[in-house]
Amino acid sequence: MSNQKKPAAPPVGDEIILMKMGEMVLKGLNRHGFEERLMGNARRSLQKYGKFRIRSRQSITYVEPLEESCDLDGAFDTLQKLFGIVGVSRAKACEKTPEAILETAKTYLRDDLMAAQSFKVESKRSDKAFPLSSIQLSQFVGGELDEAFPHLKPDMHNPEVTVHVEVRDYAAYVHANPAPGAGGLPVGMGGRAVSLLSGGIDSPVASWMMAKRGVALEMVHFFSYPYTSPEAKEKVLELARLLTPWCGRLTVHVVPFTEIQEELRRSCPEALFTLLMRRFMMRISQQVAHRIGAHGLVTGESLGQVASQTMDAMAVTGQVVSLPVFRPVVGMDKDEIIRIARKIGTFETSILPYEDCCTVFTPRHPKTPPSQEEIQAAETKLDIDTLVEKAVAGIERVVLEP
Repeated sequence: MSNQKKPAAPPVGDEIILMKMGEMVLKGLNRHGFEERLMGNARRSLQKYGKFRIRSRQSITYVEPLEESCDLDGAFDTLQKLFGIVGVSRAKACEKTPEAILETAKTYLRDDLMAAQSFKVESKRSDKAFPLSSIQLSQFVGGELDEAFPHLKPDMHNPEVTVHVEVRDYAAYVHANPAPGAGGLPVGMGGRAVSLLSGGIDSPVASWMMAKRGVALEMVHFFSYPYTSPEAKEKVLELARLLTPWCGRLTVHVVPFTEIQEELRRSCPEALFTLLMRRFMMRISQQVAHRIGAHGLVTGESLGQVASQTMDAMAVTGQVVSLPVFRPVVGMDKDEIIRIARKIGTFETSILPYEDCCTVFTPRHPKTPPSQEEIQAAETKLDIDTLVEKAVAGIERVVLEP
């Protein structure tokens, strides 16, 4: 029998945040590692909102404020962007008696119940020593609320308000409809990758989608001053900042790309500019990945969207790297990508009218489909290793906090 003491229950009457885990609960023997990572990510994201105690038990992560000065509103908004969680609720803790649960529902949820026309009660009883079954508890609380709020009609199918009652090890908790969480897996559980971040719509969405699968990211951006302006660079850094609430702290590796593009213009056929340029981007990104211990590259390529994103073109650009290349938006159309960009808050910044290095040197008639032989013949005129080494040596690193 274990002598390990359970963490103390929150004081009765305290408001806390409950986070419900998603697919993490299916991880079997690995589940503990996912929970530890989730709690670590939550602690880091909440540092600026005060001191919180965070613990997980029975597929629930409890976030308890330890000081009256804690910003529970800010914490709640931030936790909705925490990958690994499917639902977030502000809840009231109370004693584990039917009477205390009822009184908490009446007072804590009064505004929600007064504003609604219909309701139901859903109960979960994890503590099997509690005297009522889940159904009995729901019937008791629902019946009493029906009398206390006569304007409400019970509706078991489409209620405006669902009163959630959870009887757990430490206390009972009462809350209303949970807010949706970000889903996915805790960032860091899926390994580390380098994402190629442009100033467009697609690459921030691709980065977000990989972070949702638990991948910790660092960004690479290619900057061609004076052909691209400082405002264009700031736009990309702002896109990265907008991703930090989801991804955590991000490092953006800003790569000086002007010399490579000018050498391509001097030495290579114009029709091949974009493909040759993207091959350099992949080589440089792989160098960055090796330096930081990342094991994959992420791009915002969408099949058939532009000439450089055909199947043949992607084969040509991916040929120069040995790391796996993840293209999470490859099968999505533009409207789908834009919907996600709006959801995560990057769309309005992405459409700001600042050029990037890809648009400045776009060929008038890009080669389609590309020929491997033509590409390789064009590259024989280039000192690839030296160009890549100089670009990597000139990288500027910008660290962005959430």
